[in-house]
Amino acid sequence: MYQATRHFRSEFVPIRGLDYHVQVWGEPATQPALAPLVLLHGWMDVAASWQFMVDALSEAFASNRTIVAPDWRGFGQSGAAPGKGAQPDTFWFADYLADLDALLDHYAPAQPIDLVGHSMGGNVAMLYSGVRPERIRRLVNLEGFGMPPSQPGQAPGRYALWLDGLKSLRRGELDIKTYDNVGSVARRLMKTNPRLSLDKAEWLAGHWARPDASGQWQILGNPAHKVPAAQPYRVDETLAIHRRISAPVLAIEASDDSMGQWWKGLYSLADYHERLGQVPDARVAVVQDAGHMLHHDQPAQLARLIEPFLA
Repeated sequence: MYQATRHFRSEFVPIRGLDYHVQVWGEPATQPALAPLVLLHGWMDVAASWQFMVDALSEAFASNRTIVAPDWRGFGQSGAAPGKGAQPDTFWFADYLADLDALLDHYAPAQPIDLVGHSMGGNVAMLYSGVRPERIRRLVNLEGFGMPPSQPGQAPGRYALWLDGLKSLRRGELDIKTYDNVGSVARRLMKTNPRLSLDKAEWLAGHWARPDASGQWQILGNPAHKVPAAQPYRVDETLAIHRRISAPVLAIEASDDSMGQWWKGLYSLADYHERLGQVPDARVAVVQDAGHMLHHDQPAQLARLIEPFLA
């Protein structure tokens, strides 16, 4: 199994009525010039997903730097809804921004941070950096592409899709599959990402899932995350926020074209690059021989791109 070289500690922080699980590498920085590094995972992922990239960071970069990675609400070991035993039926995207704002109040109340987000976490990071530009020193977006444009006329259908999703959730149709053992979870991870090696898959499986009372391994993701969003995606609003980003932005992509695989022409990499042109200071880099989970596929290559940018 993969052997981590930088070990994290788990902390539980009260955030907006939830117990938020946060992984922390390193002690508080002894040199005030070193900004804390905050890592935001993607949809159906967990904070432990960053371990391979954290291990690939050089000692010179990581020394005296606090690195924190939360499990988003309803993922990993973080709570899903306020109140003992409460279960949500919808996750609202704006809550991620509010959760991040409260987390930064806890970990970096008086200092701008370096922010890295992957996929959904990259989208959160971009929006937050435009809403709270003074809190971000540097921003790295790993394949947080946003969504295809929508039109006002799509709103009725979108709300209907959301209502149908709530019914499917109540009927148990969105429940997340369980697995007989941790090895089955590892094989599931490798099926989704063929570049993921067995040793990393086995390590990650133990953080991505947990056995329940019956011994079945459950993915640590609340099924309500599978309910479609109620509102259409508004590109004009998103770009208005992106234009307010004052931090330098490094947008890192994998050599595999995830956009082409997902959207089948509805939204392309060229469209995404056009949107990036609205960000005042943005540049693009590519990680070779990698897919969407580029922090799993090529952590050393990724670290070599991130370190000089954040230096």
